Amino acid sequence: MALFERQAAERERDLGPDHPDTLSSRNNLGGAAQQQGRLDRAVPLFERNLADAERVLGPDHTDTLTYRNNLAGAYEAAGDPARAVPLYIDALTGRERLLGPEDIRTLGCRDNLARAHELTGHPARAIPLHERTLAARERVLGPGHPDTLLSLTNLAYAHHRARNRERSAVLFAQALANGERHFEPGRPATRHVRELLGHVRSG
Repeated sequence: MALFERQAAERERDLGPDHPDTLSSRNNLGGAAQQQGRLDRAVPLFERNLADAERVLGPDHTDTLTYRNNLAGAYEAAGDPARAVPLYIDALTGRERLLGPEDIRTLGCRDNLARAHELTGHPARAIPLHERTLAARERVLGPGHPDTLLSLTNLAYAHHRARNRERSAVLFAQALANGERHFEPGRPATRHVRELLGHVRSG
């Protein structure tokens, strides 16, 4: 993290606190702090960065949308997914408008929002988001891509949490079959399916 701290400090000194490169470095520093579990450091960095980006770049700039998504992720990691939800919604709306509904960054943000809904006890709100992401990934990436399998698994688990047990079982069976067809047993995509299926069966 020391490298990110030095880079952020140097850019703020040489370019000023509002330069886009300074904002990018501060975002990287926040990400490094979050990876190390320093959420007490990460959250204020992301909060400051988003406020500065909204003021300097505008609320709909692609970088601003990234910083908004990252702040939401930090709130979620800090155990406050309810605070993350409106930020994810704003970031997703902006990315759908500027980047399109099937851009990889849009799909990732939609995944994030769906997960936050599940964490706040609203899996029914996550289901249509997972369905849209799955359909997009099947079209763009194909059924044999790890991200497509992840979306199918996420949808199955959301149905499980919403107590749609029959639909969940069908989707998990499909995910397991797809994983075994397209991936080796030790691949992360296949392991993820098996781990979730084991969790569902044990619960």
